[in-house]
Amino acid sequence: MSGMKIKKWVFRLFFIVLCSCVSHNKQEQTASVQPCEPVFAYGLRIDTFCIDTLTIQKGETLGGMLTRAGASAGQLTQISLLKKEQFDTRNLQVGKKYFILYPQSSVTEQADSAQSALPAYFIYQLSIREAYIFDLRDSISITHDVKPLRIETHSVQAVIESSLWNAFTSQSLPVELALRLSDIYAWTIDFFGLQKGDSIRVFYEMQYVDSTALGVGQVFAANFYHGGHWQEAFLYQTPDSLRNRFPNVNGYYDGEGKSLRKAFLKAPLNYRRISSHFTYARKHPIFKTVRPHTGVDYAAPKGTPVVSIGDGTVIFKAYNGGGGNTVKIRHNATYTTAYLHLNGYAKDIQVGKHVKQGQVIGYVGSTGHSTGPHLDFRVWKNGTPIDPLKMQSPPADPVPEQLKNDFRMAVEEYRKHL
Repeated sequence: MSGMKIKKWVFRLFFIVLCSCVSHNKQEQTASVQPCEPVFAYGLRIDTFCIDTLTIQKGETLGGMLTRAGASAGQLTQISLLKKEQFDTRNLQVGKKYFILYPQSSVTEQADSAQSALPAYFIYQLSIREAYIFDLRDSISITHDVKPLRIETHSVQAVIESSLWNAFTSQSLPVELALRLSDIYAWTIDFFGLQKGDSIRVFYEMQYVDSTALGVGQVFAANFYHGGHWQEAFLYQTPDSLRNRFPNVNGYYDGEGKSLRKAFLKAPLNYRRISSHFTYARKHPIFKTVRPHTGVDYAAPKGTPVVSIGDGTVIFKAYNGGGGNTVKIRHNATYTTAYLHLNGYAKDIQVGKHVKQGQVIGYVGSTGHSTGPHLDFRVWKNGTPIDPLKMQSPPADPVPEQLKNDFRMAVEEYRKHL
């Protein structure tokens, strides 16, 4: 094989290092190389191929990639005739991996000639679960390979020393799970008012493909100890047989069947910390005089999205002196909220516009009388300022009486895992 220029073919798939192409000298191979165990992937015995691992670049086409791989004129013609139902070439995404598989015998037999080995397979790896396998050997056929999910359920507990985030990372628990819990309890718990000794118990599922974790699946149940009492949360939805009668029962409920979802979120930021609390006697950080501060300041980086805490109608959007860029929303006949010092407004936010709970209305800034980026959030009840942190919010509809027995059985089962 002296003088040969054989490209090294390397393929790494799911942490398996495959056997490399070996010399066609059988005596030398027998003396120095032990037979490899068969390796299968994509329905193929891939240790019988030389494999080129590549990445899709900007502007590349399927035909162009195969041309560089040494495809024949016949193969390229068939590729050009593919229909969208077979494979939509618009699915090709820059940065995704693809593999060209060549039969080992073809590579070694043609290594000393001017000819190139013809590719036998083209594999496009769309995700860790999905791949498209092009059989190029005769008339081209395409297989859409989807790996099955493996589900594991876990019950965990974390005690809070400083924050929910730190409690999870210190135990190597998924950070995604902490974020999911902050969404589940967004209406009932202020996560930046947690205290040392608070704790959380969770029953959830993890999703895997082979041995690789994809992430958190369903969070079935949780129990949060905060403020001296436990707050349960159970996932429940209408059984399939009753879905037509009760189509809207789908969410998290406490042990009595009351919805955790409420008319107003606990805070207008997803990532936040409270830097100044509600008071009628705060020394102004700029003017150094004592004056009322009838709101809550949330320190956050400039540009952090600000959301409406509830459904409502925009009644003010303008620069408002010391408050800077301000949005005010009337939620109903009782409650009105305001969001001050914004850096800018979200698209389509105009006076008279209806907004939904959780909809982005602007971005954290430092306009007006402000010493740094933060959101000044204010609430009025019947025209009188109130402390946003103590605002009581009516819940959404509870589990209907007709479903209570089924709900109680589900809760009883969930509690066994908590």
